[in-house]
Amino acid sequence: MALLKIDEVTKVYEGKVTRRALNQLSFEVEKGEFLAVMGPSGSGKTTLLNVISTIDSLTSGEITIDGVDPHALTPDELALFRRRELGFVFQDFNLLQMLTVEENLVLPLTLDYIKTDEMARRVLELAKRLGLTPFLHKRPNELSGGEAQRTAIGRALIHKPTIILADEPTGNLDSKTSREVLSLLSRVSNEENATIVMVTHDPIAASYCDRVLFIKDGEFFNEIYSDERQQTFYQRILNVLSLLGGNVNDLSATRLP
Repeated sequence: MALLKIDEVTKVYEGKVTRRALNQLSFEVEKGEFLAVMGPSGSGKTTLLNVISTIDSLTSGEITIDGVDPHALTPDELALFRRRELGFVFQDFNLLQMLTVEENLVLPLTLDYIKTDEMARRVLELAKRLGLTPFLHKRPNELSGGEAQRTAIGRALIHKPTIILADEPTGNLDSKTSREVLSLLSRVSNEENATIVMVTHDPIAASYCDRVLFIKDGEFFNEIYSDERQQTFYQRILNVLSLLGGNVNDLSATRLP
């Protein structure tokens, strides 16, 4: 059953020059699916995440998340919906520097008045799964990039959101750390039945997903599903990117490890 439905979504930015960032885009994401969204610069990838998360309004069309249209909610309802139903993972981690790893992890729960013992239980369980137990009392500036991104993923997971939105989550990481983070997201999707929509320009990152959706000029271009071998899926992603054009030349064309 589709958890996220994007139906004929159009987003136009008005200004001196009117720009159509998304144009009648439609697709669905199943519960537990790990979806990558790819396309050249300016294709509408980030706009898509912004309209799903309600950072941006829609010009036309409809988005539903688990049957709810977040764009139809009142400001108070929307604040609650975003806090409870959505998890976010960003390229630059967005951790609060004055808080420890533990405090960063627990932040979504403190906003929701979860009982202290339940908070502690969830933090310890999540820290163990994400390999963060030794770092709970450290601050973000004492962490490596991979540890910081694992903390950010933990913060996105701790309140058990309906959907996780990830914007270039490996953009600031080296290749080895990127693979660790992507393996973790893939595992979370499989084991927790978590639904993840990840925008990426990196074909290696996309090869960890169940499906890759390609967009161009704000419109659906193509989609491909993963197969048994990650290497062949990666090659098929490269093949579509070469058809897509745009900034594909600056994408890494390295072989998978």
